[in-house]
Amino acid sequence: MTVTTTPAAPDVAANLAAVLERIIRAADGSGRRPEDVTLVAVTKTHPADHIVPALAASHRVFGENRVQEAERKWPALKAAYPGTALHLIGPLQTNKVREAVALFDVLETLDRPKLAEALAREMDRAGRRPGCFVEVNTGEETQKHGVSPAEADRFIAHCRGILALPVIGLMCIPPLDDEPALHFALLAKIAARNGLTELSMGMSADFEIAIAFGATHVRVGSAIFGARPASVTG
Repeated sequence: MTVTTTPAAPDVAANLAAVLERIIRAADGSGRRPEDVTLVAVTKTHPADHIVPALAASHRVFGENRVQEAERKWPALKAAYPGTALHLIGPLQTNKVREAVALFDVLETLDRPKLAEALAREMDRAGRRPGCFVEVNTGEETQKHGVSPAEADRFIAHCRGILALPVIGLMCIPPLDDEPALHFALLAKIAARNGLTELSMGMSADFEIAIAFGATHVRVGSAIFGARPASVTG
C-alpha cells in the first residue's frame, strides 16, 4: 500500500526572512548590492495555502515547474496579490507554449530551436512578450535539458536575431555531484561575451556560491516552503 505523507507545515514567513537575510550577507560578502539579486521562491507541488504566507509577507517573485500546475494555482493568487511575477523554471513542451506565454512573466527554460520558434510565433500572435532565459546545460548531461556550452552563442544569436525573442539572460542547473562554482563561472562567461547581464543560477543548497559568481536570480524552494510531500510504500 502506498500512502502520501505530508510534512509538518513550515513557518514560511520566517523561512523567507531567513533566506532573504542570507542573500543580503552573501551579496555584501561578494561586494555586490543585495537589491541586485532577485529571490525566485519556488512553489512547485506546494498548494496555494502554503504560498499565501510568502505573498502576505510582500514577496512577489515565484517559480513553478509545470504549466498545468501553475494554471491551477496562480491566476487566483495573481489576482489577489497584484504585482506578482511568475517564472517558469521547468521544461516547456511546445504544446504548452500558448498557455505559458499567457500565464508566466518570465520563461527560464528556452533550450532548443523548435521551442524558440514556437515561442516567437505565439508572442507575435498574443502580443505578450515574457522575458526569456536561455538554459545552458553546463554539465552536458544527456538526461538534462539545455543547450550545450559550445552551441550557446549560436543559439542565443538565433533567438535574439532571426526570431527577435526577448532573451534577457541565461540559466543553469549544475550536475548534482559537481562543484557548482565551475558551472556558475562558465555560465557567467557565456553571458558576458553575449552581452547578457541576467543570470539565474543557484538553488537552496548553493545559492550563496551563485551570488558570489554573479547570480541575479536565485531559485529557492525547500529552504522556504519545506520538503515536498513524499510517498511511502508499506
